Amino acid sequence: MASAAIFSSLRRRRSPSLEAFLAPVYLNEITLVQTLASISGELVSTFSNHSFSLQRKNSRSLIRKIEIFVVLFEYLRDSSIKVPSSAMLCFKEFYLLVYRSKILLDYCLQSSRLWLLLQNSSISGHFHDLNQEISTLLDVFPLKEIDVSQDVYEQIELLKKQSRRAKLFIDQRDEALRIQLFSFLDEFEKGRIPNRLELRVFLIEKLGIRDVKICRAEIEFLEEQIYNHEGDVEPTVSVLNGFVALTRYCRFLLFGFKEEEEEAKGGETSFGNRKKPRKGLISQEIGDTFLTVPKDFCCPISLDLMQDPVIISTGQTYDRYSIARWMEEGHSSCPKTGQMLAHTRLVPNRALRNLISQWCTAHGIPFDALENTDMSMEVVALAASTKAAIEANKATAELLIQQLSNGSQGAKTVAARELRLLAKTGKENRACIAEAGAIPLLHKLLPSPNPIAQENSVTAILNLSIHDKNKSRIMEEAGCLGAIVEVLRFGLTTEARENAAATLFSLSAVHDYKKRISEETGAVEALVGLLREGSSRGKKDAVTALFNLSTHVDNCTRMIESGAVAALVGELGTEGVAEEAAGALALLVRQPIGAEAVGKEEMAVTGLLGMMRRGTPRGKENAVAALLELCRSGGTATTQRVVRAPALASLLQTLLFTGTKRARRKAASLARVCQRCQAATLPMGSWGVGYTLGYTLTGNSTTNHSSSFAGDVTVPVSISVPVL
Repeated sequence: MASAAIFSSLRRRRSPSLEAFLAPVYLNEITLVQTLASISGELVSTFSNHSFSLQRKNSRSLIRKIEIFVVLFEYLRDSSIKVPSSAMLCFKEFYLLVYRSKILLDYCLQSSRLWLLLQNSSISGHFHDLNQEISTLLDVFPLKEIDVSQDVYEQIELLKKQSRRAKLFIDQRDEALRIQLFSFLDEFEKGRIPNRLELRVFLIEKLGIRDVKICRAEIEFLEEQIYNHEGDVEPTVSVLNGFVALTRYCRFLLFGFKEEEEEAKGGETSFGNRKKPRKGLISQEIGDTFLTVPKDFCCPISLDLMQDPVIISTGQTYDRYSIARWMEEGHSSCPKTGQMLAHTRLVPNRALRNLISQWCTAHGIPFDALENTDMSMEVVALAASTKAAIEANKATAELLIQQLSNGSQGAKTVAARELRLLAKTGKENRACIAEAGAIPLLHKLLPSPNPIAQENSVTAILNLSIHDKNKSRIMEEAGCLGAIVEVLRFGLTTEARENAAATLFSLSAVHDYKKRISEETGAVEALVGLLREGSSRGKKDAVTALFNLSTHVDNCTRMIESGAVAALVGELGTEGVAEEAAGALALLVRQPIGAEAVGKEEMAVTGLLGMMRRGTPRGKENAVAALLELCRSGGTATTQRVVRAPALASLLQTLLFTGTKRARRKAASLARVCQRCQAATLPMGSWGVGYTLGYTLTGNSTTNHSSSFAGDVTVPVSISVPVL
């Protein structure tokens, strides 16, 4: 019987009906014979006309055996011979065997050639298993009890003898190709680039990979297998990673850029109508229908509905895309708890995924995590990088950069797109792409009038910037920062503007660059504009960048002049960005000029109190920190305004018992500020209200930390850079 892995893969690709895996107990004698004649004949006619590039002999042998059964079934169907009950049992078993044969033959036609080579012995074993099943069926089949013609009888008897003698057959041609494939990886492993002519003969002439379309399909299939085998024992994933890198290199080495250029031109002319896959598409669908997503269904990192929930070593659940990106950026701790990860294995949370799927179905929201391309690509990014894969990707990067330098405009567009994708797959690729000179060439493409070229170039720079050494390369490239800001301000697509904002956030991770970015003409103003008017993802990109810029004390005046304070206050009630907005405000109000600007915003205190009531745990922490710093830096009038805010005392008491450790400390400090303010303004006989709160706090252990917290004004916010 063919393996469960093959059945599983083919069900995802072509989903046979349930009847394919159940015996047809409901069919009577005549109908069963007619059905067997039909499905067997269909299998033979379908696959006889196909040319199998691999597993040729095994496939043809299986088809010939089924063909002989077709002769038997058609004879029985046309002659209306009475079939004994023992034969009917064999026919029902054969019904299942035909479908298993169809699945295996389909698998050999639809699968990647390189994958079939890797699995050559295993797949040959599946064909042998089917042959053994045929032999067993024929041994028990009561042929002598059925009145069939002599020629049919002789054919069945001959098939029985052949099936008994058949042994496991592993095609030596296929095996030689498998060995040659690994020899190409070995060449890269040794730091040498394989011979171009040998690669051409191997891929085009021997495997039949004759054009870009087939080559792309090979890469996509292998990437799907990396996703399917994630968590398996090595070397499966690392070998597949090497195959992907080798095939990607051959794609451009052997087929050039012409076909890709035509696709790029077609994309440009139909740009206004094209639909692009986007992260958060499910969340967008939910937003359009004004549904409230259950909090347990949302990823703690992205706050989006989880498409593929997985459990990490600390027991926390995240969306696979988000936690994979977090780990790929070099983090070794849990984003939610801060605990160090015992391992990086991601365990699917199938129970939660089923609940999310049911919820989406009930509300008419599309949900199919297995088909999410972006997620699959991010898992590819986590695949183990062997030296062979790294060297192959280096060779690919050099080909792409050469086109980026000397190619036509269409070729440059394609090269930028491929560098963008290559830069998603790990720090080694980001390093080698930059070292090969991609950044100056991508910089030149940023002002392109082609929206696709501009979008891909800025996104490629974003992905490259995640590698720390590349941040300095980008900032030191004369005019590059200004060009990124221009894309942020006037980009031709929404995604280009959003990715430019994300790039500024990534670059601002280096403290010395924060002031330079804020001083770049129009940078902060453009981020403010995106925060006010952007999409949900655009707002997220803008607010994280503004938060980072706020951590530099010299940027306070610039942030105020650009309208950032008003924009941040305005987003305190917006889910997904409120947490970072409150964090940025907490940093800005540390300076008197910032406190004054925030104090002038009528909705500032109200918005922060709203976050203390309804925000996330980290959001509540940031909100109370902002109010505390506002009182410390804003003067008596501002402090009194905060103290008089409705429900402040009850919110602080709630936070003291339910907040994070830092939130409890900040709440205690703010409560003491309120007490002192009340004590200074009320007559001696009117201290009851203030000291009611004070009495509660005195009995709370949190007050013991007041001295150590006095200088703790850092607002920690966990943010990760998007890889696009």
